[in-house]
Amino acid sequence: MRILITAAGSRGDIAPYTGLGSALRAAGHDVALATTDAFAPLVREAGLEFRALPADPRKRGAGTGQRELMRTAAAFITDLGQGFADAMDDRTELLLLSTSTAPLGLHLAEATGIPSIGVYLQPTVPTGDFPPVVTGSRSLGRPANRLAGRFALRMTDRLYAPAVARLRERLGLPPASPSETRGRQERSNWPIAHGFSTALVPRPADWRPGLHVVGNWWPHHPAAARLPEDLEDFLRAGPPPVLIGFGSMAAGDGDRLSGIAVRALRRARLRGILQSGSAGLAADGDDVLTIGDVPHALLLPRLAAVVHHAGAGTSAAALRAGIPSVTVPVTADQPFWARRLAAVGAADEPVPFRTLTAERLADALGRVVREPAYAEAAAKGARHMAAEDGAGRTVELVQRLTGG
Repeated sequence: MRILITAAGSRGDIAPYTGLGSALRAAGHDVALATTDAFAPLVREAGLEFRALPADPRKRGAGTGQRELMRTAAAFITDLGQGFADAMDDRTELLLLSTSTAPLGLHLAEATGIPSIGVYLQPTVPTGDFPPVVTGSRSLGRPANRLAGRFALRMTDRLYAPAVARLRERLGLPPASPSETRGRQERSNWPIAHGFSTALVPRPADWRPGLHVVGNWWPHHPAAARLPEDLEDFLRAGPPPVLIGFGSMAAGDGDRLSGIAVRALRRARLRGILQSGSAGLAADGDDVLTIGDVPHALLLPRLAAVVHHAGAGTSAAALRAGIPSVTVPVTADQPFWARRLAAVGAADEPVPFRTLTAERLADALGRVVREPAYAEAAAKGARHMAAEDGAGRTVELVQRLTGG
């Protein structure tokens, strides 16, 4: 079967689909991954065909305030909608649509008659179990959580509405309101595979049929991949260090964050690795090393703890490695994942990005590294995740739903 996966956003929004695509390819399918040009090497390294989507992922990740986030998200979606249909060719037999591309891809599936399945990294369907992942709020109670979830979907519809209207016109489809589209999804029990672990988010009992929580899709990395030699030397030179990184967040704030990180590490008497990321973290010293991108699966199990922005992928990778976290959520769904890690005991209470200081970071690091309960909870989560096979379950789901 010829499968097209579509995903857009930052690296953490794309990398999991390289693992899913590799599993589908190993099962005998012909797989292409459509995303933005910046991630073409990531896609091709996984042995997948690359298709370009017309959007700049930097627009989606810019800003930390809600108003700025909405503005930049709207600009990102406008770009994404222009030419989204061009990513699909006449041979495509199945569309797998991410959270960010489904609001457009569903209309492409409607126009072509090609079946589609959601492949989501976040739980976006309303539930009484928790509030919408993008609000960053604590539970409001079951009825209010569901109401807030429906409101969040309406806000998403508003963001996508102009791009959807233009795409439907281009595809020769009549106008359709978001409520009509969602109604069709719900009546048909449109299938969505959620690529996260039940160790962090058990499947809500009030979800409709067709919504599956399958476990994480881990990013592909070559079997022969190794850590850089200078990193290996640093790891061997002393006790397990702490990794500090903010992924695609905090661009332009590197000097301030690097200073906070180094002061916190030394105050907590810990060795540290700074991962440069979009912020450009950097520091030198016998007790600190700066690195670029390396596979989490190779590095994290050798650490004492990790300080991160609580993106879905990094949160899962830390728990998979069985190490505790200090979370510094910035925006979007990050406060949700930060609270989930804290709820299972594998992280301290989140330190919001705007309130981060060297003193707060040092205190949190001291707790998660030296109090055994955090590592024990992380190890329990790791054992749970080891029993899951997110990619394998999704391959089975695809084959069951399509007969392919």
